Amino acid sequence: MNRREFFTAVGVVGATTRQLAAQGPPGLLGGAVVRADWLARHTEPILEPDLPIIDPHHHLWIRPGSRYLADDLLADMSSGHNIVATVYVQAQSMYRQSGLPEMRPVGETEFVNGVAAMFASGALGRPRACAGIVGRADLTLGSRVEPVLLAHLRAGGDRFRGVRHITSWDADTRLNNPDYPSPPGLLRDGTFREGIGVLARLGLSFDAMVYHPQLDDVADLAGAFPSLPIVLNHCGVPMRIGAYQGRHEEVFARWSASLRRLATHENVSVKVGGLGMRYAALGFAERPDPPSSDVVATQCRPYVETCIETFGASRSMFESNFPVDKVSYSYQVFWNACKRLVSGASASEKAALFGGTAKRVYRLDAISLG
Repeated sequence: MNRREFFTAVGVVGATTRQLAAQGPPGLLGGAVVRADWLARHTEPILEPDLPIIDPHHHLWIRPGSRYLADDLLADMSSGHNIVATVYVQAQSMYRQSGLPEMRPVGETEFVNGVAAMFASGALGRPRACAGIVGRADLTLGSRVEPVLLAHLRAGGDRFRGVRHITSWDADTRLNNPDYPSPPGLLRDGTFREGIGVLARLGLSFDAMVYHPQLDDVADLAGAFPSLPIVLNHCGVPMRIGAYQGRHEEVFARWSASLRRLATHENVSVKVGGLGMRYAALGFAERPDPPSSDVVATQCRPYVETCIETFGASRSMFESNFPVDKVSYSYQVFWNACKRLVSGASASEKAALFGGTAKRVYRLDAISLG
């Protein structure tokens, strides 16, 4: 069975040609459109094509006006870079339609584990997509979250690695995502921390999605649970919109100082990416033509270099955040930009940034980076 026959059989052929909306909440974070025709205007030679990459952050979904499934991911992974594996991160995708509300997110793990099995079969080539799965469990359940986590572990087999419970909140309510409502100070809440304690006891990790003013809350959590692997998403989301528009130097200073405090906790690592989202307001999607990797690298450099200098290569990992960041640049351009950003790094540093850190943090022992 060839690739087209395979995807015809599962009903998703043709998805790669669709216009995809990386949907967000209304207002400042309103949905942006992935324009395949716009992205196709620019291609470039692959830098260091043999460098093994684990992409530790992407999504899969079917949403109104938006569809990014296995063939879309495969097309992106096949654009020239040596992607050997990926980690799937929760996106409120394929929840169960019935049963206890707290158990419905287990449907997402069931779905993703099936996609992972497709790739693990080898029928789609070498990449082992979704080799690690980060799901969603409501940690405000406190100790009552344990049955949910055990259900995820059963559904994910040996691939389920941890939980992302989005806790992003800002006093500028225009920046808050109604799909993930969160009160202020949730990371310090006692019942939430009971849930974190269960996560730690089960040997799972926690992906932290916050805005930059909340980074000290992540540091406090890391200090309270020193054995819990915590992965900071999207460079800690330095904000450049809403109440933070026009305050870039002030934001950068506060963000970088908070990162330094957070990095003193050895159980925390950082995902370096997500700068194609609207929060960062780097203007890639507003350009008449798609940006080159040189443009992306130049715009992202202050944030990327700060993250890597602060956490070190051994606790930093490049992430695509696709398809969300696909509104701003192609998969090919993104990984070329990452390679440009660390062109002067040592071989061991590159190995960590592009795969080694993700392999260690997400315990992808079966994945070879050789």
